[in-house]
Amino acid sequence: MPKIKVVVVDDSALVRSILSEIINRQSDMECIGAAADPLLAREMIRSLNPDVITLDIEMPRMDGLDFLSRLMRLRPMPVVMVSTLTERGAEVTLKALELGAVDFVAKPKIGVADGIRQLADDITDKIRIAAKAHIRRAPAAPAAPAPGTAPAATAKPVTMASLGRLSTEKIIFIGASTGGTEATKDVLVNLPADCPAVVITQHMPPGFTKSYAARLDGLCRIRVKEAQDGERILPGHGYIAPGGFHLSVERSGANYIARVQDGEPVNRHKPSVEVLFHSAARVVGPNALGIMLTGMGADGAKAMKVMKDAGSYNLVQDEASCVVFGMPREAIAAGAADEVLPLQQIAGRLIERLRSAGVSNRV
Repeated sequence: MPKIKVVVVDDSALVRSILSEIINRQSDMECIGAAADPLLAREMIRSLNPDVITLDIEMPRMDGLDFLSRLMRLRPMPVVMVSTLTERGAEVTLKALELGAVDFVAKPKIGVADGIRQLADDITDKIRIAAKAHIRRAPAAPAAPAPGTAPAATAKPVTMASLGRLSTEKIIFIGASTGGTEATKDVLVNLPADCPAVVITQHMPPGFTKSYAARLDGLCRIRVKEAQDGERILPGHGYIAPGGFHLSVERSGANYIARVQDGEPVNRHKPSVEVLFHSAARVVGPNALGIMLTGMGADGAKAMKVMKDAGSYNLVQDEASCVVFGMPREAIAAGAADEVLPLQQIAGRLIERLRSAGVSNRV
């Protein structure tokens, strides 16, 4: 097989050197160029035609986000962001994922050289995943209105009809990995404010999930937050598994509560979808609805089948709309899917299912 060709873009000569070294140690990839800023990177991309680029954010001559935005409109290709592990870094990284970056690596604020070397396996795994990802061209930026004319009206989200008290015992469980931050957003923004509780495990490192939850909270009708151990799980709320901790649900009398716990990684992940989905099967049973979104690997596939056997109804994202068709493929192969749907249809089908379940419960 041909090697994965990588261009490294970072203003630090030390970081460029270390990333190049890490990449060139792999038998299946090579660093074919290293650029100190986006303008040099642009010329390298034209002449060298890489399969993947790694991209820093804060650089001279052009900001990494500006470069990413232009790249995804004009020459879309797999990008792995190299972000700084700070609150500001988390917010900017989420914007990069929104613009089309496949994934990111969080480098420490201090001890960068040693930190990057310790992340070598993570970096190279993400480059491999990115090389196989489905990349779509970003839409062109809207044209500015002509002088003297009113700006075009901005499309607003469709107003979702209230679900009322239909299926108030239901809980929606979502598992996602690579590409999942945007896929989960696309589901949640289309849910009404009074939908059942949504509990989410998205593979994400510590330091990023709080910003991710805050971003979703500003976009969605439901309230979205990072889950806290022992809190009640309420309708109209979304709960994100904190990075570095497993999230599960338990029953306490008439209430469901969130359990946030440390522990060993499961399927190499912490948080793990497997942990969340097993608790859904054990505790919520037929009142659970499962959703498996884009992601690499098989985390959660077996547990989703256990959910189905316990009576849940499961929706799985189809290959064409996935960034990486790994976790959904494995869930389908395990017999865990009741329906396989394009991402843009999942929220609507979920609402239909809740309405039909609510009517059935009243009969």
